[in-house]
Amino acid sequence: MNKFVTTIKLEKMVKILWVDDEIEMLKPHIIYLQSKGYNLDTINNGNDALELIRENDYDLVFLDENMPGLSGIEVLTEIKKLNAVLPVIMITKSEEESIMEEAIGSNIADYLIKPVNPNQILLAIKKNMDARQIISDKNTHNYQMEFRQIGMDISARLDHKEWVNIYRKLTDWEMKLEKSQDHGILEIFQMQKEEANVVFADFVASNYIDWLHGAKDRPIQSQMAFKELVAPKIAAHNSTFLFVIDNLRFDQWKSIFPAISEFFRIEEESIYYSILPTTTQYARNAFFAGLMPSEIEKKYPQYWVQEHEEGTKNQFEKELLQTQLKRLGKDFSMSYNKILTLAQGKKMVENMHTLLNNKLNVIVYNFVDMLSHARTEMDVIKELASDEKAYRSLTLSWFHNSPLFEMMKFVAEKKGQIIITTDHGSVRVKKPVKVIGDRNTNSNLRYKFGKNLDYKAKEVFEVRNPEDVFLPKLSISTSYIFAKESDFFVYANNFNQYNNIYRDTFQHGGISMEEVLIPLVVLNPKI
Repeated sequence: MNKFVTTIKLEKMVKILWVDDEIEMLKPHIIYLQSKGYNLDTINNGNDALELIRENDYDLVFLDENMPGLSGIEVLTEIKKLNAVLPVIMITKSEEESIMEEAIGSNIADYLIKPVNPNQILLAIKKNMDARQIISDKNTHNYQMEFRQIGMDISARLDHKEWVNIYRKLTDWEMKLEKSQDHGILEIFQMQKEEANVVFADFVASNYIDWLHGAKDRPIQSQMAFKELVAPKIAAHNSTFLFVIDNLRFDQWKSIFPAISEFFRIEEESIYYSILPTTTQYARNAFFAGLMPSEIEKKYPQYWVQEHEEGTKNQFEKELLQTQLKRLGKDFSMSYNKILTLAQGKKMVENMHTLLNNKLNVIVYNFVDMLSHARTEMDVIKELASDEKAYRSLTLSWFHNSPLFEMMKFVAEKKGQIIITTDHGSVRVKKPVKVIGDRNTNSNLRYKFGKNLDYKAKEVFEVRNPEDVFLPKLSISTSYIFAKESDFFVYANNFNQYNNIYRDTFQHGGISMEEVLIPLVVLNPKI
């Protein structure tokens, strides 16, 4: 059975007002547009045009720039007072740059030079009125064409590089299809993405231990990322700013890049694999140390804080990075700053000039992680970020107005290089999985460790010997389990309560494409 079905669309007839003092000479154009199904009113002066706009609900206005009485620019100004979002297409005989700039500055939708032909007019209408539907239909059609191939690729025996390509492709389609008005195609996409995550989780579970023990075909992981992807870029530039934005998914990076693209161009966009658990304590410490967690614990016990111990688990990132730089033979000046509050962010903006003489400046920014946790705990944030699309939108809204964006613009102005990465992503959890543990079992919803854990082995990635995956072994019987796809762990005695609280929240610690596949982007200034 074909999953793709045709949906019935109820289309509203577009209503257009055309204002031109020579409107009678445009009769052929008007007849042509009416034949295409558009509803047109015409008028030959600005005053009457404004009266019609007050009385009617128009979708678009064609406006002659050069008219007796009120000029086109004057009419445009009044139109924007009446309806600031009404699209206005200016038509003029003049090619003077000053007139064009004044019209564009008044927020016109388009600008046409006379004489215009019917096809120009039709194209202008479609760009402004039908563009969203045309793009939606085109994206739907193109995804339908690629749906089968993606499905075949997912079912093939993909390697770690091919999985990165699949994730890039799915992220690209998700962000295109979210603009679609066809809800059916979005449901089909989500099913395919969920299928991909099932296969991806099994792929990681099957290969993870081999990767950590030096398998020939292994991806760059957290403990290798700084050495392989960051360090080589530092040597080539006078000043590099490394922004580690906690819990930034690849799709969130793609959503904020358009804001950054005005100031930077991408030199390199990589995706590496987070270690497990995909949490800050493990993945970010590994990134800065260049070592796996149990290696940090043994080599630098003063810098490793166990989960059950008091204190911040990432309070020694600067020291861990310094040890890695020393091992790599990188003897240069560096700074490290962690931003946890808005006040700290604003103060950092003020002090950015003091960092320019350093070869490397590391700025850890925790907002996205806080947003994820707030979404779990606060109903208002849950409503604002109800799904992946809304989560991306909320991230972009924050970024536009954040001190972080101001920091990046400052670096661009000073011709510095920036590298943006994160430690792990997050996944929207949907399916509760029962687990039983004693009171010393950790509280994370996507992974558990402890003694005598009780669970269904087929539902998790289980590690009975922590040493196999370079994780701390707190007792002789300590084991780890990791949730896969969109599952989350719930204790049997409060199953329904936890299911209601945490279902559809964004969590991290387990195995999914969104958590494991980590963006690392090198950007150079355009200025």
